[in-house]
Amino acid sequence: MATLDSTALSLLQQRCPRCHQGHLFTTSALHITRFAEMPADCPVCGQHYEPEPGFFWGAMYISYAFSTAIMLVTGFLVYHLLHDPAVWVYVTSVAVAAVLLTPLSLRYSRTVLLYLFGGIDYDPRYRTEAAPAIRR
Repeated sequence: MATLDSTALSLLQQRCPRCHQGHLFTTSALHITRFAEMPADCPVCGQHYEPEPGFFWGAMYISYAFSTAIMLVTGFLVYHLLHDPAVWVYVTSVAVAAVLLTPLSLRYSRTVLLYLFGGIDYDPRYRTEAAPAIRR
């Protein structure tokens, strides 16, 4: 497994903020019933992912911003690509986009919250060259 020295790339790949190798989520975002499951600790370096009880409740605010952006971009695209259709087309398009992108919005809101407010800094000493894969 390649080590990511870039914090931005490890955030985009949803990796541990301390070692940049361990996965933050145990399943794929496409797993419809378990897309939000996270291990308690990083499988590579052992970093605890929840700094305090209820920490990820704050991800709601980031998720709200993501949802707002999704709805604005979808509305803008519908307006320009379909040349200002009826209101029901806007409502349907925005609803479908919001539902389909919910797993990604939730996962990235938790990841951004952990990286920005988790108090965890990257430390290359915790890297391992033979990190175990935990994807199911």
